[in-house]
Amino acid sequence: MLTQLVIKNFTIVDQLEIDIPTGMTAITGETGAGKSIMLDALSLALGERADSTVVRNGAAKAEILATFELSNCVEAQTWLKTKQLESEYENECILRRVISREGRSRSYINGSPSPLQDLRELGSLLLEIHGQHAHHSLLKKDCHRQLLDEYGQLTHLYQQLVTTYKKWQRKTQQLEIITRQSEEQQAKQQLLDYQLSELTSLELHEGEVGALEKEQKLLSNIDALQQNCQQVIDICSESESTNLLQLLNHSLQVLSSLNTDNPQLLEAQQLLINAQIQVEEAESSLQQAIHQSQADPQHLQEIEHRLSCIYDIARKHRTHPTELVALQQQLENELNHLAASDELIAELETTTKQLADEYFQLAVKLSKKRQLAANKLSKAVTSEINRLGMPQGQFEVKIDAISSAKPLPSGLDSIEFLVTANPGQSLRPIQKVASGGELSRISLAIQVVTAQTSTTPTLIFDEVDVGISGGTAEVVGSLLRQIGNQGQVLCVTHLPQVASQGHHHFNVKKAIKNNTTFTQIEALTPTGKVSEIARLLGGVKLTDQTLAYAEEMLLNAQTS
Repeated sequence: MLTQLVIKNFTIVDQLEIDIPTGMTAITGETGAGKSIMLDALSLALGERADSTVVRNGAAKAEILATFELSNCVEAQTWLKTKQLESEYENECILRRVISREGRSRSYINGSPSPLQDLRELGSLLLEIHGQHAHHSLLKKDCHRQLLDEYGQLTHLYQQLVTTYKKWQRKTQQLEIITRQSEEQQAKQQLLDYQLSELTSLELHEGEVGALEKEQKLLSNIDALQQNCQQVIDICSESESTNLLQLLNHSLQVLSSLNTDNPQLLEAQQLLINAQIQVEEAESSLQQAIHQSQADPQHLQEIEHRLSCIYDIARKHRTHPTELVALQQQLENELNHLAASDELIAELETTTKQLADEYFQLAVKLSKKRQLAANKLSKAVTSEINRLGMPQGQFEVKIDAISSAKPLPSGLDSIEFLVTANPGQSLRPIQKVASGGELSRISLAIQVVTAQTSTTPTLIFDEVDVGISGGTAEVVGSLLRQIGNQGQVLCVTHLPQVASQGHHHFNVKKAIKNNTTFTQIEALTPTGKVSEIARLLGGVKLTDQTLAYAEEMLLNAQTS
């Protein structure tokens, strides 16, 4: 619950430090005194947007600090732990908001800078504000669903449903996109199949083109090779005229006939012998080359045909023949990717079906619980509006099943509030039947009923009693006090019947200092309570009779 609120330089507040007690606290004051300033400051601490106009004139910044005690608020404790924002003090949480004159805003949770969204999420677990214009929301059917789910404590189940729906929606959209892409790619897949089939049937191997071209060149030049080899053989040994071996033999004979020990001559003789051996070996190699390089026109034709096929396909794909193997691998990869898309489509179809099944299970469960909550809420609100000046009024939460083959954002229920204010009239939608005053009372009844089942530790009612008076106002005050007996209620009011029911009473008033207006809030003593209730009763001059009536009202509230 809220334990302390500190406000600095906010609108016409210089500095306020307010300790907030448990129970019901009434907040009253003259019109224009600033009764809602405390609630406006709290709203900022809980993440509402703000601008520089909230900064008091002459100040550089406004600052709001709200301290909460969390011993009975497990959800908030869990949220803080999840976000790793726990306080160093056990079961305490401090929200701080700073707005500069330039309009910049900073927010903190337990001293750590935090985005406004975090303040809003945490704030919704700590405090709930019922505004004086809340009855306008009753004209919207979506509000009916939200109120029913909150009353039936079905918000968690509803959030599960919404989460499942969003998952299903994302997967469905993804499936639609991939399916469209798959249809567009069918033509591409057919082309890839044809191209890959053509390349596969070629059975081309890495390096084969180079080897074929080399062999083709060799076979095409076989005649020239043989002629040239034979010409060299003739030069070496087979020429009818002088050949190399004959010249070498003659040279050796000449040197041998000299019969000398001259080292240079002996060396020359050995070199000639070596040359003779090498020429003979060269001749042998040439003979072997001629023997092995036999012409094979059929094999050459086969090679040229295969190369022609390879060159044709390479031209078709506008690539070099040596790149065809890599191209084949690329086409295989593309086809595998398309096949993977088909697998992904199958996987998404399975996932969307599973999510849809999960959604419908949750939706059926939620519908059953909503029906139970609707019956209970109908009776409770009918009872309250009867006490609030509509003795023959009747309220009903109507739930119609929605027939849908696909998941829907809010479940499979159409929820609408029906009401009749007078006997003999049939129940009709609330926006078509209730007058402004009746709508305000119905709204108040719903707020009071739903507040009794709320898990939020602090409830604030901001002039929700507008438009009622007399005995009805006394009933309202009694109801708010009853809620305050179980927790913490802050109620801004202008009615003495409501204010007298408070366990505590804050008075808001303006003060002028150095030609500057300030708002002050003070906790009233028992005597101060009597005087303020008497003022609310309408007396400009507080008579003994008015004070006695005020004292009687306070006494009756304490004993009721």
